[in-house]
Amino acid sequence: MKNADPIVFIVDDDPAMRDSMQLLVSRMGVEVRTYDSAESYLDDNQPDVPGCLLLDIRMRGMTGMELHETLIRQGVRIPTIFITGFGDVPTAVRATRRGAVDFVEKPFDQQALLQRIRQAIEQDKSDRESSRQLAEFAQLMARLSPREREVLEFVIEGMTSRQIAQRLSRSEKTVKAHRLHMMKKLQVHTTAEVVRKALTTRASQDKG
Repeated sequence: MKNADPIVFIVDDDPAMRDSMQLLVSRMGVEVRTYDSAESYLDDNQPDVPGCLLLDIRMRGMTGMELHETLIRQGVRIPTIFITGFGDVPTAVRATRRGAVDFVEKPFDQQALLQRIRQAIEQDKSDRESSRQLAEFAQLMARLSPREREVLEFVIEGMTSRQIAQRLSRSEKTVKAHRLHMMKKLQVHTTAEVVRKALTTRASQDKG
């Protein structure tokens, strides 16, 4: 799904609002899919499809907030924009703290909503690309030999080749050779790059 076109998903149990938003968003030239309930969206949920989610906060059955929480538990990170009534604003604010990208109040400014959707799609594109790069780097790390992984750990700690050699009771020349092989396998060119990518990859795996 790396090159898949984005889709805007609209979940709202009000037919008039759902049709109105579909007509508005379709002007952007993107595909739009609509659902009349949180349950119907979950039945059709495709986490690998890029885009964003427009979600009514109050619906019969599973509410928008409950759907958002369900997606979080499932590890689905689609950018979500809540559509709220005046009394729902405090709830929507809590949702943004839980990962929703934004919320808009009814009646909403159409151009402002379209701009937020564009931003959400761009965010999703960026997040997916970052995730792809992290996954590729994790695969490269998995191919390191035990000694190369050991050297990587010391590099992350900020140790020089001489210090690593002393810790491993090896010659500095040998450590430099392991370090060079490790850098080549990880396809990096500087110490700063390997440290940054290794730490970012681990942080992502810990969150997952």
